[in-house]
Amino acid sequence: MLLIGDVGGTKTAIAIVSRESGPRAFLEEAVFPSERYSSLEAIVDEFLKDKKIIIDRAVFGVAGPVIGGKAQLTNLPWMVDQYQLKETFCLSSVHLLNDLAALAHAVPHLEPSELVTINEGHTEEKGNIAVVAPGTGLGEAFLVWTGERYTVHSSEGGHADFAPQSPLEMELLAYLREKLDHVSFERVCSGPGIANIYSFLKDRGYGSEPDWFAERIRGVADPTPEIVRGAFEGGHSCELCVKALDMFVSLLGAEVGNMALKVMATRGVYLGGGIPPRIVPFFEKDIFMNSFRRKGRYAGVMERIPVYVILNTKVALLGAACAALECQ
Repeated sequence: MLLIGDVGGTKTAIAIVSRESGPRAFLEEAVFPSERYSSLEAIVDEFLKDKKIIIDRAVFGVAGPVIGGKAQLTNLPWMVDQYQLKETFCLSSVHLLNDLAALAHAVPHLEPSELVTINEGHTEEKGNIAVVAPGTGLGEAFLVWTGERYTVHSSEGGHADFAPQSPLEMELLAYLREKLDHVSFERVCSGPGIANIYSFLKDRGYGSEPDWFAERIRGVADPTPEIVRGAFEGGHSCELCVKALDMFVSLLGAEVGNMALKVMATRGVYLGGGIPPRIVPFFEKDIFMNSFRRKGRYAGVMERIPVYVILNTKVALLGAACAALECQ
């Protein structure tokens, strides 16, 4: 049996799969709030407690760069060590992947029903694939065809410098530089990024915060879910929330376009993470694709690149399972 996990800053999903049942059949599965635990070992120990299943190997996708079998998680105070996990749980092997690399393993196996097409483009068979996932952070990865199958490559491109493209975005950069040592794309293209954009628009007078919404988010540690909900409240939606999501989608479109250009993703770009499936109508506006295409002389190239939103909310766990079975 294989133990798999998707270890994120907000939640950690753990499951058990087997080669016989395949990567989509989770024989056991549970989700844990990451910040309530001191380590990944503590979560695995709780998950395995009282289970009469013999685990041989494990693969974990973790939200941070993996170097030498170890990962310091970006949004959690955890150091995850594959060798320590192997020893602690008496496994024959443990393999750590960057969480976006894990997600990327699932992309070639996704069904059409698990995707929403944002730009149909023109798919080049066996072309490169880019994966961008805004959630607690901004993850990026890409896949390259080797002649037999796709191989996955991780990236920390989400931490590259935020490059504003308009006077308003330049003002946002200046606003964030007053608060942060380094303003990366993750600071504006993630869950916390949505909160940053909302605060900027409110503080700089680009919209007024309704009293009912101010009351809703008063004392809330993470206002992002409420901002998203506030933008979808029908005739009573919060205009400032809508503006924040419009700006978020525009900024994300620019960075997704950057990633597509850097790896020449002619097979397509796939948007994963916790946010895109929840705000699909905002991706279907012209805002996202206008920003994606705005690459000067390469606008025509960008128009031909397919763009999809991944609807499968367990895609990173599926990817970890695919990676585990490929390694078997």
